[in-house]
Amino acid sequence: MTPADHAGSAGSGDLHERARRWLAEDPDPDTRAELDALLVTDDIEQIADRFDGTLEFGTAGLRGALGAGPNRMNRAVVIRAAAGLAAYVQAHGGGAVVVGFDARHKSDVFARDTAEVLSGAGLAAIVLPRPLPTPVLAFAIRHFGCAAGVMVTASHNPPQDNGYKVYLGNGSQIVPPTDAEIAAFIEAVGPLDSVLRGDDWTTAGDEALEAYLDRAAALVRVDAAAAADLQIVYTPMHGVGRDVVLAAFARSGLPTPVVVTSQAEPDPEFPTVAFPNPEEPGAMDLAFATARDFGADIVLANDPDADRCALGVRTPSGRYRMLRGDEVGALLGTHLIRRGARGTLACSIVSSSLLAKIADAAGLPFAETLTGFKWIARVPDLAYGYEEALGYCVDPEHVRDKDGVSAALLLAELAATLKASGRTLDDELDDIARVHGLHHTDQLSVRVDDLATITNVMQRLRADPPTRLGGRDVLSAEDLALGAGDLPPTDGLRYRLEGDARIIVRPSGTEPKLKCYLEVIVPVGSVVPAGDVGAARAVAIDSMADLKADLAAAAGID
Repeated sequence: MTPADHAGSAGSGDLHERARRWLAEDPDPDTRAELDALLVTDDIEQIADRFDGTLEFGTAGLRGALGAGPNRMNRAVVIRAAAGLAAYVQAHGGGAVVVGFDARHKSDVFARDTAEVLSGAGLAAIVLPRPLPTPVLAFAIRHFGCAAGVMVTASHNPPQDNGYKVYLGNGSQIVPPTDAEIAAFIEAVGPLDSVLRGDDWTTAGDEALEAYLDRAAALVRVDAAAAADLQIVYTPMHGVGRDVVLAAFARSGLPTPVVVTSQAEPDPEFPTVAFPNPEEPGAMDLAFATARDFGADIVLANDPDADRCALGVRTPSGRYRMLRGDEVGALLGTHLIRRGARGTLACSIVSSSLLAKIADAAGLPFAETLTGFKWIARVPDLAYGYEEALGYCVDPEHVRDKDGVSAALLLAELAATLKASGRTLDDELDDIARVHGLHHTDQLSVRVDDLATITNVMQRLRADPPTRLGGRDVLSAEDLALGAGDLPPTDGLRYRLEGDARIIVRPSGTEPKLKCYLEVIVPVGSVVPAGDVGAARAVAIDSMADLKADLAAAAGID
């Protein structure tokens, strides 16, 4: 059907009418100009993409591409979200709300709109003084004693995206049924001109940031002289982490990291990476190049809002490799236990099973949660939690969310402690493998243009579950949508295979991706020569390749 055919259809007329109504109340000249141009050219496909749907408010708040219409992130959508949040806070006793924002396009504008709407609703609104990391916002909620918090960020999404993350007064992200209740309040918001705006809101000074830095630095216990020999390269990946990370390192007494110059400044276009996510292929190339130039021992990286932390290590050949999130999760868990951590260790179901064994060996309780720190942070008596996607909560008493700044400090502390005794992080990983087995994890992720592709794959696997993968019998196939153990229902499938291998398949909650998480375990004592971690790793890599190939075939994905 041609655009002209679309224009003559009843559906097209309805789209045009909705677009014109939107245009009439849109407060942003940028999105008004965008939509006006689409109407003039009668670009039905693009108009439909903006108006045949609505960004849904969920546990991740809002996240999507910037642009005009209800299916985009824009000022009109944010104003409605802020009004709905204000109504929710008032319905639950009122209180102050603190708002943080990163350096993405429109983040500062969305933060100001939020503050004005909260103020207009009679609530005290506090806006952080400049673009800052997400963990600073999570800390500030409890520091200021707020009823809620908002972080304007799309984390590691592409440049065209932005988002709106909501926290409650305990400092953790919302979970059901709070998301549905806030969504209902948003739905009840009337015309935009009925939303009151106020100017009685406050721009915070640096008191919350200073308190956060003091607390983060206090986590470090290594002697500065013992750590002085550690060489660190760091990249904020064009995000907001640099100044806070450097201040935290300086305050802790750890060596000052060398910053990757071309990625040092906040830049919403993220010009040097295809995707500003340390996990994406090529994202760490510049950091590793800088590390080679300086002979660095370790490479640390944050994603753009600095709530995640990536770690790279120098190999004996002088090359650098990025550790998987599960490897870092095990290192931090082991390190914190040695430092005397007491309480529950936790990780998400898609993370390695290794942390449960580490906790058991230390006589500590362990909890498994659904994916996301909104669940991990709510584990009672949490001492440490992580998820494989580079998220680590190392100080839940003060930051009930993943914190890429504090995690970077503790990883540097661990690396410095090991180096002082002639050891490396890889040596530590080998020791963990000798005790608990070599746990090798990997992902099979598929980015899609059409979300129906993900739905079709999930339906196919539910209708015809595989019985053998990678030469292993599938011992059980769980549909996580029906719930599993004490876990709430979620869209996912979990397969347990011979030899303690495991696969989980689920749609991403923040990106248009189907994500498959695979784990194989090789007892180090079972390989030849006995105790050879390298031999165990080779066996695990071969097994993983077979698993990935068979899973891709069973799911019908590339």
